[in-house]
Amino acid sequence: MKINYATASDFDAWISLAREVEHLFGPMADEVSFQDALKQAISDRTAFCIRSENNKHDHILKGGIIISKDSNEIVWFVVSGTSRGKGYGQALLRFAINQLNTQESIFVQTFDNTVEEGQAARKLYGKFGFLDHEKGEINPAGVPTVMMERPIS
Repeated sequence: MKINYATASDFDAWISLAREVEHLFGPMADEVSFQDALKQAISDRTAFCIRSENNKHDHILKGGIIISKDSNEIVWFVVSGTSRGKGYGQALLRFAINQLNTQESIFVQTFDNTVEEGQAARKLYGKFGFLDHEKGEINPAGVPTVMMERPIS
């Protein structure tokens, strides 16, 4: 599996990924602010993805991840429903961490431990050394979140 820098031609596929998880994150796909932020991340080369090799019967993107080097954090991370449990998330997360400053703590906001559908994400972050850091806010979908930190190793 090859991790690629996202390009402008991936934009519609990213929007499809966003639509797939709006029930967990809140409205994004049709939000101008999300679209602008995505375009900026693509332009800044802070958005990475795994493209499908056969997109006729599969998602065009297996998954995508966006980082912020300024805040040393993962700001958006999704693996398509049909691609979960196949190592795509692990590969994307490893790649993203390697793009960030590992000499400082790395942060991510994710689901708190009461969210059933967020358990796989929490487990993956835990595998990479992330620990609950502080309670987060309720996200726009009404889902409780937590800030996780990957301390300096």
